[in-house]
Amino acid sequence: MTLRLFLALVLVVAAMTIASPAGARGDIQTTGQPAPRLAAFDALVTRLLQKYEVPGAALAVVKNGHLVLARGYGLADVDRNEPVQPDSLFRIASLSKPFTSAAILTLVERGTLRLDERAFARLGLGEPTDPRVKTITIRHLLLHAGGWNRDDGGFDPMFIPLKAAKAVGAKPPASCETVIRYMLTQPLQVDPGSAMHYSNFGYCVLGRIIEKVSGERYDDYVRSAVLGPIGITRMRLGHTLLPERAPGEVRYYNFRNAPLVRSVFPSLPGQVPSPYGGWNLEAMDSHGGWLASPIDLVRFIVHLDGTLNPAPLKPAPLKPATVAEMIAKPAGNLSSDPDVWYGLGWQVRRVGKDASNWWHVGSLDGTTTLMVRTSQGMDWALLFNGSPRHQDQLIGEMDEGLWQAAGTVREWPARDLFNQYR
Repeated sequence: MTLRLFLALVLVVAAMTIASPAGARGDIQTTGQPAPRLAAFDALVTRLLQKYEVPGAALAVVKNGHLVLARGYGLADVDRNEPVQPDSLFRIASLSKPFTSAAILTLVERGTLRLDERAFARLGLGEPTDPRVKTITIRHLLLHAGGWNRDDGGFDPMFIPLKAAKAVGAKPPASCETVIRYMLTQPLQVDPGSAMHYSNFGYCVLGRIIEKVSGERYDDYVRSAVLGPIGITRMRLGHTLLPERAPGEVRYYNFRNAPLVRSVFPSLPGQVPSPYGGWNLEAMDSHGGWLASPIDLVRFIVHLDGTLNPAPLKPAPLKPATVAEMIAKPAGNLSSDPDVWYGLGWQVRRVGKDASNWWHVGSLDGTTTLMVRTSQGMDWALLFNGSPRHQDQLIGEMDEGLWQAAGTVREWPARDLFNQYR
């Protein structure tokens, strides 16, 4: 049997399950050590799995730098009845952006990159059609202020891998570099630095800048400069196709009766479930391509933050002054709300004179994610391996529900599970 035929058969089987009802059936299986004092968190996640018909989820909760809850819920693989483990790997989608930001900021700390230098001068990929592209800075890209507006422009460049490849004569599906070459032929919608419009493409560019400046592959540099020093060893970039699923990675499920879509892989033509060929995850590395467990995510937050822990954690990915700049309100009119803004890779809400909450959400077909750092010594990350029809509504209920669950806790467990998960 040829590889092409094997992949086709795998995706035909996947189509029968992924686009069909994938909700929880009967009791929700749980894994990890329970904590009766934190039962409200378990109740929240199981309720959301049932309501939104998502097979599985994993949750990690930190209090004052200690991992007090690490739980898996439901199924990582419906066909195999394989339960989600607390440290199962999930596609984290846009939760990848804070890791790219941290990597950029390590280069700034090392003096090899400046936030206000011009970004495209580092790449040398050709002359842009719109001369304003030359004025886009590293800071603009981190702030989603590069001048692209996917709502006004009508498309997200990272989700047109066939069109972009064809336009520049490259092999499909388009790599991140191919998308950049295509976008150099396109106009900006606004002047760089004048407005914030969420841009996956801007973080695609940042990944290539990391490679140019560091001389390493993007993921190698993130591992060596950000993840490795703080003990995160299992995070990796994901792959699009099901046969390339990583060890310990969950499967991904779209909503009930979701339509099949055209494959973007010429080697695997035809109609496929969107999470497995509807777009090219490999090209999304620096804006949405990482796999992680929720434990990895809260470990990252704890080391990055350090301000409310019993003692500052060393090593830390970034210096305190850099973290302060990372979460500072940007100059200008990039936020219409005086207390909420997008910093350098994080959403930020001011909750006091010197206090703030940081968070990021992520979504792809088959993936719904959230991680939060609070100003009250609590951090959490919640990951789902499904995308319901009303995904934004699920994200809203995840966020609100986690705050409500935390509010019910009268006494936090005196334990730290971080050493159990490496």
